[in-house]
Amino acid sequence: MTTLADGPARTGPADFIALDERWSTHNYHPLPVVIAQAEGAWVTDVDGNAYLDFLAGYSALNFGHRHPDLLAAAVEQLGRVTLTSRAFHHDQLGLFCSELAELTGTDMVLPMNTGAEAVESAIKVARKWACQVKGITEGEIVVASGNFHGRTTTIVSFSTDETARAGFGPFTPGFVVVPYGDAAALAEAITERTVAVLLEPIQGEAGVVVPPDGYLTKARGLCDEAGALLIADEIQSGLARTGTVFALDHERVTADLYTLGKALGGGILPVSAVVGKAKVLGVLRPGEHGSTFGGNPLACAVGRAVVGLLSTGEFQQRSTALGAHLHSRLGELVGSGLSAVRGRGLWAGVDIAEGGLSGRQACEALMTRGVLCKETHGSTLRLAPPLMISERDLDQGIDALAEVVAVA
Repeated sequence: MTTLADGPARTGPADFIALDERWSTHNYHPLPVVIAQAEGAWVTDVDGNAYLDFLAGYSALNFGHRHPDLLAAAVEQLGRVTLTSRAFHHDQLGLFCSELAELTGTDMVLPMNTGAEAVESAIKVARKWACQVKGITEGEIVVASGNFHGRTTTIVSFSTDETARAGFGPFTPGFVVVPYGDAAALAEAITERTVAVLLEPIQGEAGVVVPPDGYLTKARGLCDEAGALLIADEIQSGLARTGTVFALDHERVTADLYTLGKALGGGILPVSAVVGKAKVLGVLRPGEHGSTFGGNPLACAVGRAVVGLLSTGEFQQRSTALGAHLHSRLGELVGSGLSAVRGRGLWAGVDIAEGGLSGRQACEALMTRGVLCKETHGSTLRLAPPLMISERDLDQGIDALAEVVAVA
């Protein structure tokens, strides 16, 4: 029970929703469910109703809610030290960075907090690298339409989503936008002033859009020819979501820099990082970039536990096997309420057929059937259940979706 000094006890969902609406900024439009507890792939609301989590915090909860290994790491570290700032060394940072570098096959790690911070950091590093190595002080970074890399001022400067952009100008220059998945357009956009190409190997917010086969390989080749960096935003797609450590691994392509976040914090606290080549990340010097909380002991301890879970390969295997089952079953719904299904691993974007429910209406209908997910761009739903979900629970969620989309 929650009480306020200026009012009565608050116990029901309507009370909590009213508090949110009154006191929190209206920058989200959540479903009318008030979650109070969670375990694994399930959450429970304040009235005791259970729901399958088919969003997993946009991949932040790849390992499910309150995974025991991650909780144990957090609790143990909470009893020792949580923050030192980077003014001093601590006993978790080097271990976290070395273990994450080994998992990802990279040379160096720049720890930060949020995904948007990681992308901002990668942009700064790319520009610093271009200045030092190529002598380019005001170069360009090529990005793709439909991108989602965060909502900071710099990042929305190259967004093609007007909801994210409108009213937030003036915008940061230095970005060139090309159609996603169009290798010819990418090749035409790269010039002698190109510093880097920044891409999501799979676009999550756009509706789990997978590029054409060979596109990422072509992007790597174009960057090599131009002497530019390839930056892969793996904040949603990375860390086993698609069945591999990186979604880029499906084309056996290596980026110069990767941005990581969401699942790196295990759903416990925000942890992000830029990982990549030492010759690129190594351009930073003291005072040029930093974060009070980036790489703090608690974050590093949880991040190390995440790396430990991924190092076994279990979650990559689960994503591959359960993902095949997910996409097989979703494919059967095309023509029976769905018009298209996209994705890879345990991650899917599904388009509701014309004349059916809107995405929001479908999510509300799913909620009444005990399944939580999120719409994007009108009539598209994003499905990203935790990777530890059982096949039985996965089928329960798909069955509910089949019922909902069959309603014309």
